[in-house]
Amino acid sequence: MTDILTMGEMLVEIMREQEDVPLCEAGVFRGPYPSGAPAICIDAAARLGCKTAIIGGVGKDDFGKCLLDRLKKDGVDVSHVIESEERATGCAFVTYFKDGSRKFIFHMGNTPAVEAKAPCRGEFQGVKYMHIMGCSLMSNADFAQEILKTMRLFSGEGAKISFDPNIRKELFMDESVHEVIQEVMEQTNIFLPGVEELLLITGKDTVDSAVKACFVYPQLEMLVLKNGSKGSRIYQRDGIVEVGVYPVEQVDATGAGDCFDGAFLAGLVQGKSVEEAAKMGAAAGALNAAAFGPMEGRINPDTVNRMMDK
Repeated sequence: MTDILTMGEMLVEIMREQEDVPLCEAGVFRGPYPSGAPAICIDAAARLGCKTAIIGGVGKDDFGKCLLDRLKKDGVDVSHVIESEERATGCAFVTYFKDGSRKFIFHMGNTPAVEAKAPCRGEFQGVKYMHIMGCSLMSNADFAQEILKTMRLFSGEGAKISFDPNIRKELFMDESVHEVIQEVMEQTNIFLPGVEELLLITGKDTVDSAVKACFVYPQLEMLVLKNGSKGSRIYQRDGIVEVGVYPVEQVDATGAGDCFDGAFLAGLVQGKSVEEAAKMGAAAGALNAAAFGPMEGRINPDTVNRMMDK
């Protein structure tokens, strides 16, 4: 049985040690760190006690070992992850700036991460949620179609579809991705955008008008608007819930939103209210941001519960 399934890119991140060092200049990097938005999300859900699985690909190399070792240790089912002898594991070089912005160089479009195929009916049992990341849809057009096939399969079997657009302008290259996102939105039950992503996808100028545009889609049950240090606002057809953030000394915000997603879905799987699930997400995001690395932070049921008790 699988509570939460995801399909998408798997990569390592190699990160600048200090802020404001452009990627075009010589300088010190740290890493590799296991990463990829779908992998970060599914790992957080696994650490919080859910039965999780990921469909993706890595090279049969040390970067691939870095990823697989970590996911296996945390309890993620990686039986549907390709290990390629011919292609290297994807990677991203990342630098940070004091204004909070980041810049990436991705090496992902021709890696094993985009070779994975949609599963056949019956390969996964009892999937409750299939989580999709927008960056996975933008990495490779053929891979995007495989994710859509997987979405159609599990949506047809009764799974809820959750979608974090997670847009990276470095990957937003092909106009066809707009059609792909449109189809995903038509199937999405839980939408988890940031403010800029919400406005970009809907083409609206204000949050209120963008939210209304999203609820035109009949399948949509809730829109979880993530707004960084301002917390999150969960819109449902019958009301709104607001959840703040848990203060921590931020070390690295990379992956915090993905950890929020994983913990939020874990809360729903475990029967929590929407508000409690959002608090779990906020706690997991804070724990992640308090550590260096996109999949780091002491995220487990005890630490999340202790933070929520504060």
